[in-house]
Amino acid sequence: MSVAPSPPPSDPLFALCSEVLAKRRLLVVSNRGPLEYTLGADGHLIPHRGGGTVVTALSYLLSRFPFTWIASALGEGDRKLVEQNPEGRVRSPLPGHKVTVRFVATHRRVYHKFYNILCNPLLWFLHHYMWSAPHTPTVDAVVWDAWETGYVLVNKAFADAVVAEIRQDPRPCLVSLHDYHLYLVPPQVRAAAPDAVLHYLTHLPWPEPRMWQMLPRPMREAIFQGLAACHIVGFQTRTDMLNFLQGCLLFLPEAHVDFSQGTVTSQGHTARVRCYPLTIDAEEVRRIALSPRAQEYYQRLSPLCRQHTIVRVDRAEPSKNIVRGFRAYGLLLESHPELRGKTVFLAFIVSSRTHIRQYERYMEEVRQVIEQINSAYGTDDWRPILLFEENNYTQAVAGLRLYDVLLVNPVSDGMSLVAKEGPVVNEKAGVVVVSETSGAYEQLKEGALAVAPADVEGTARAFYQALTMSPGERQRRASLLRQAVERYDQQRWLQQQLTDLLPLL
Repeated sequence: MSVAPSPPPSDPLFALCSEVLAKRRLLVVSNRGPLEYTLGADGHLIPHRGGGTVVTALSYLLSRFPFTWIASALGEGDRKLVEQNPEGRVRSPLPGHKVTVRFVATHRRVYHKFYNILCNPLLWFLHHYMWSAPHTPTVDAVVWDAWETGYVLVNKAFADAVVAEIRQDPRPCLVSLHDYHLYLVPPQVRAAAPDAVLHYLTHLPWPEPRMWQMLPRPMREAIFQGLAACHIVGFQTRTDMLNFLQGCLLFLPEAHVDFSQGTVTSQGHTARVRCYPLTIDAEEVRRIALSPRAQEYYQRLSPLCRQHTIVRVDRAEPSKNIVRGFRAYGLLLESHPELRGKTVFLAFIVSSRTHIRQYERYMEEVRQVIEQINSAYGTDDWRPILLFEENNYTQAVAGLRLYDVLLVNPVSDGMSLVAKEGPVVNEKAGVVVVSETSGAYEQLKEGALAVAPADVEGTARAFYQALTMSPGERQRRASLLRQAVERYDQQRWLQQQLTDLLPLL
């Protein structure tokens, strides 16, 4: 049995983590994990750090405490490791990692149905209020099959892996599950291991009940019952919490919902529903911004700026509302010709899920609107929009230092962390324009300019307001934004969850 080192006196979070992990063995469960393997030219396995929000959010634990992380075998390298080691367990060889990873390998066809038909785009679009958008799926025989022989089977495989991991060690377990891929796992784990404490964190917005009614009754009831089987269910915003509680009231007839206490009692079990808005490690983002590589990008990008510089950093997903943001910029240039040649829009866009046609089409729309605006207003020595279409986080962070205006206008988003990253590295007292449907809005509303995501005219007016704002007002708002981010940092996010879990352990 491994023993965690003594907590430094200046780090209360370390002490809290030590206390929790002395009581319970931790299992983290998510589709993507902190370790991925690729195949080298000679067939040997090469380890890499896994990507994704969950891995970044739990980086504090990864570097300080031993625990087990259960994740999908995503690529050929992961699958080969499972072939060599049928249990799929490996101690991470990455520097600074103390974690053991257990890979769950499901049949490729099963995983395809689970991920490419059911999770994306169906559940993703539903979570982001985009079911009625063009190209979204119809629940037909293909979707039903993806549910029954994809989503259900992958969730069962994860539940079996969790139970197997629990049974390997007599110590009691804390199981922390993440995101929309694994909603059916908790009841199966509870049935096999009733003493385990189950914690679930959903990183996407949780839509109101009418959106969930787009799904057939058996699917939505299984999803709500799955989360109600946990001890704590965490959401990004209070609106998400209320939407979940209302859904439980409507879709789980036997459940008792207490809105004042934030609880759902179903089948003799009470789940506590809480709000844990995901945030950033501000010091880490600043470290990246000042790294030698970021400094090189900063030097390359600086000459591209004009008197006014607008920036956005996004994945090319329909929920990010990129096209409307550019149209608002085009309207700004049309309405205020004096800004032409003096304003540039630096767009750092990462192509996303290109194997799914809805996302591929959306990136095509993004490129088209950029070309339209550049053709309509550009000159020989000025392009209104400069597109950086690559997955280069360091370059994007360097760009965030340069904005006069940062646009974050999703149709709906779990948190929109770029709205928090920008203010902690920006050097120009830049203004953040954020849609009210972004999860970050609740925390940043005192310092940001708010827009409705569908309001192109209003977004153009917000651009103009930001670009013509007095220096004093810009400084005041920038200070409010930094304080809001630093007041609730990544360590406090983790500390809040562990404090809520402690009485249950």
